[in-house]
Amino acid sequence: MNKIKVLLLEDNRLLREGITKMLSVEPDMKVVSSPDNADAFEIAKGLKPEIVLLDLGLKSQDSLAVVGLIKEQFPGAHVIAMDLVPAHAEVVEYISAGVAGFILKDATLKDFLHTIRSVAKGTKILPPAMTGSLFSQIVEYALQAGNRDELLSSVRMTSREEDVIHHIAEGKSNKEIAAELNIAVHTVKSHVHKILEKLALHTRLELSAYVHSQTKTTKPSTPSSDSED
Repeated sequence: MNKIKVLLLEDNRLLREGITKMLSVEPDMKVVSSPDNADAFEIAKGLKPEIVLLDLGLKSQDSLAVVGLIKEQFPGAHVIAMDLVPAHAEVVEYISAGVAGFILKDATLKDFLHTIRSVAKGTKILPPAMTGSLFSQIVEYALQAGNRDELLSSVRMTSREEDVIHHIAEGKSNKEIAAELNIAVHTVKSHVHKILEKLALHTRLELSAYVHSQTKTTKPSTPSSDSED
């Protein structure tokens, strides 16, 4: 049986040793790991890894830069990024850099092994939390250009979402926005959730900062037929 050659780059000793032991008992995998990334690269030259498991929270190096080194030294390797909950913006950057898959650190062993085997066969894998319309946009754009700012500016908003964005940028609460737009508070919350998802942001503060960072501010428009309330 041909074994999948796996290089593990993880500087947390407990995780590194635990993952190494779990993978080493799999009959179709051969694992190399090291607490020092430089040593790991030297060791891996003889291994010629097919899969590189990369911790996105490396303390000793910039994980994004490490992706570049991996693609340079092991052009045939597929990189799987490991993290707790990577932000959508990070997903764009890492896919653009060449990462083929993501696995959350709270994934089951079954999902972990499935991800490694699938990516080794050339399939791109992401955890369920990252799939959906936003990710399909990210992947499509990242493969074409990898420019996050242009991606964000190309995301389509309904007129009502534009209204909500305008009011959030002014620092208004959901209750205040609901009163201004004459809609229910829960409807405002729904719009905010969709807006954050579309723009790959996490908080209202990030959204406000994003709006203010744009050279052109969006003027609130009169609600039209594409409103979602």
